[in-house]
Amino acid sequence: MLNAQLEKLQQDISKTISWALCEDLGAVGNATPQASQDITAMLIPENEQAVATVITREDCIVCGVAWVNEVFKQLDASLSCTDEQATNALPTRITWFVNDGESVAANSTLFELEGDARTLLTGERVALNFLQTLSGTATLTSKYVKELAGSNTKLLDTRKTLPGLRSAQKYAVLCGGGVNHRIGLFDAFLIKENHIAACGGISQAVATAKSNHSDKTVEVEVESLDELEQALNAGADIIMLDNFSPAMIEQAVTATRGKAKLEVSGNMTIEILQEYAKAGVDYISSGALTKHVNAIDLSMRFK
Repeated sequence: MLNAQLEKLQQDISKTISWALCEDLGAVGNATPQASQDITAMLIPENEQAVATVITREDCIVCGVAWVNEVFKQLDASLSCTDEQATNALPTRITWFVNDGESVAANSTLFELEGDARTLLTGERVALNFLQTLSGTATLTSKYVKELAGSNTKLLDTRKTLPGLRSAQKYAVLCGGGVNHRIGLFDAFLIKENHIAACGGISQAVATAKSNHSDKTVEVEVESLDELEQALNAGADIIMLDNFSPAMIEQAVTATRGKAKLEVSGNMTIEILQEYAKAGVDYISSGALTKHVNAIDLSMRFK
């Protein structure tokens, strides 16, 4: 599943890394970022070879292998060459000791780099920025998922992602054991309070959604049991219970009787997940997975 998702993301990964390298190296327009633009790295003698290891200083779920690989691929074109083509080149070799989605302990070595010292240093910060951020998302997601163990409730992410990292963080959620909600504004309906007001009511909004795109999932956010009944009567596929108390959720589950999937959202902290899952909802969504990111503490050291 993760490999299949990575294939879909490859073009996005390439663009994101190119943007990040240009940002760090001051490349403008369509210029290709070059290690030679790193003025500090140029203090090192040309063709100086080095070996470096990257470790994690804390327990984590790893995520970001493809992003790290892409950094050095773009800085060192020889990485995309065949062995025969790279005979006279000085390629950056990356040896991974872990995989995306793997749980690792503090002080574990994640990967080793071998190649041109200038290239290793130039790519270090961009590579680690992606790896530490995505691993942070995956690690937090994993903690949430563990709280739901033994229940039938699935953990969903939201669109509250860091700008430019939507697909990357959505992938990180998968690595942590979570489930992706809609990717954006194009692949599913989420009819909220302002949409309902502008459309003239829940039934009108749902009817128009089904008429416009009959193949798309229609989800409606409700704030009361009365609105829940309206959404059920309108034929919503999923109903989001916004800021419902556990008691109200139990009433909602009873009233719904499987006619729609139920999702709970709104201040879903890790401490209360079990209580809400016991009520019998299908999904719990949390924006904290992707917006409250504590990057994992990583370190690269030359041998």
